[in-house]
Parts: sequence; structure tokens; C-alpha cells
Amino acid sequence: MAQQRESRWVKAVVAAIVRPVLGAVTKREWHGQENIPREGGVILAANHLSLADPLTISHYLYVAGRRWPTFTAKEGVFRIPLVGAVARSTGQIPVKRGSTDAIKALQEAEAALTRDGSSVIFYPEGTCTRDPHLWPMAARTGVARLALTTGVPVVPLAHWGEQHLLPYGTAKLRPFPRKRVQMIAGPPVDLSAYRGRPMTATALKDATAEIMRAITELQAGLRGEVPPAEPYDLKKARQGSSDGSGPPEVSSAAESAGADPAAAGTAEGAETKPAGGTGGASEHGVDDEGTPRR
Repeated sequence: MAQQRESRWVKAVVAAIVRPVLGAVTKREWHGQENIPREGGVILAANHLSLADPLTISHYLYVAGRRWPTFTAKEGVFRIPLVGAVARSTGQIPVKRGSTDAIKALQEAEAALTRDGSSVIFYPEGTCTRDPHLWPMAARTGVARLALTTGVPVVPLAHWGEQHLLPYGTAKLRPFPRKRVQMIAGPPVDLSAYRGRPMTATALKDATAEIMRAITELQAGLRGEVPPAEPYDLKKARQGSSDGSGPPEVSSAAESAGADPAAAGTAEGAETKPAGGTGGASEHGVDDEGTPRR
């Protein structure tokens, strides 16, 4: 039987504060909400454009999808006065990176999906995209592993527009004029070919590619553009930067989003996670071993 993870009155207060604010700074265009199950555990696998998109995704999921958003959040967020209390009261999942607590977070995410019937949002890329044109990047395999382990559906979610509200790599919010933000959820990704099979590295990689292909196709429809034949590989870009054979990936991505490249190097370490999916933002996802990652 599903358990109630969140405080109803805290949820009501958070929603009452955040919804009018987002309505004032964004012009929403929402599609595909019929693809989000109204009950039961579900993974929402989304692309990551901006430190603002956890807010816009939460808004879409709560209003259009009629589901409460659950994120994994850096453990430090839970130590912030008031913010931590709100995060705990709204069912968010703390992650202490680089420790055994990360395994506990994964277990809590599994429980949220299977025991509590929650809608849990993950960024398979593990961070904001560094693709020069802001397409989804090559992703980690942890989301596919979690989906195959729990058996819950994976609904791909694509969005576009938050990079104009809060470009990655800068703390400069640009609320006015109101920004057009597009959001679409697609049908659950068909992972039936991988269920019941050994979770080998190849199987997980292929399942991850299916998830990212669905997200990319949805975003291409929003943008009216053709995506690259191969997704941007952040690991290869970093290796190229370290040996001098490629440009610094952070600066190029920040510039493409209209950000100050000088700020890009510090933004990643300064990110925070929204309490209840409604305040602040952070890099997060699940790593290749299935551990939630920020």
C-alpha cells in the first residue's frame, strides 16, 4: 500500500507561493501530460538545460500531470534552516555524495517508486547539458538500471526555454519579459526488450540510449530543429580539454547559453536543490553504478 511521503499542508503552502511566481515570469506551453500516469511509481527522465528547470518541471508535473515532484537533493540542503525542513516535509531524498549514504539514497528512491508510488524526477545526463547547442548529452546508465530493477515506467520529458530565464553558469536571473517555456512528456519508453535480461553494461547502455533518444526527439519537436546524429559526450570533451586537444567544455557551453564564461567554473559547485521541487536547483541524476548523483 502506498505511503504518504509528504506533509499535505506544507505542499499546499509551497505550491501557493511558487505557482504565482512561475506564472509571472514564464509563458507556459505544456503538452503530453496525458502520458503521465495519475498514480503509481513513475520515473520522469528529463533533459537538463538550466538551474531553473527543476522549478518549471515541478510546476508542469504538479499542475498538468497532477503528481507531486520528488527529487534527489544534496544532503547539505537538508541542513539549511527552513529549507531543509521544507525538503523533508515534501518528500525529497537526501544524497551525501561519495559515501555509503548515496546507496541509502538509491534505496530510498526505489522505495519511493515501488512502496510509495511516487513520481521521481531524474536527469540521466547527471548535470546541465554542455552541448554547444543545448541538445541532450550522452547519459549515465543509472536511470535505466533503476527502471529495470523496479519495473516502473520511464516517461521521457523534454523542455526548452529555461536557458533564457536563468542561463547555466551564471546567477543572473532574467525574469522579464516573461520567457516562453515549452514542456512535453512522451509515452513511456519501451524497455521490454531489456526486462528479464542480465543487466550487462551493453544492455544498460542500449536501454539508456533508448531513453535519451526519446527525450531528444521530443525536444527536437519543441525546437523545430534536427538534433545531432550523435549526442555530445561530456566525458570525451573533458578528456580532450585535459590533453589540450579540445576547447574548455564549460566555457563553450556557457557562452552558447548567453552566460558569463567566467562564472561557469563556480556555478556547478554552488548549486542547491529545490525544496519540494520548488526552490533552487542542482545537478543530479544517477551514476553508472546506479547511485544518485548531484
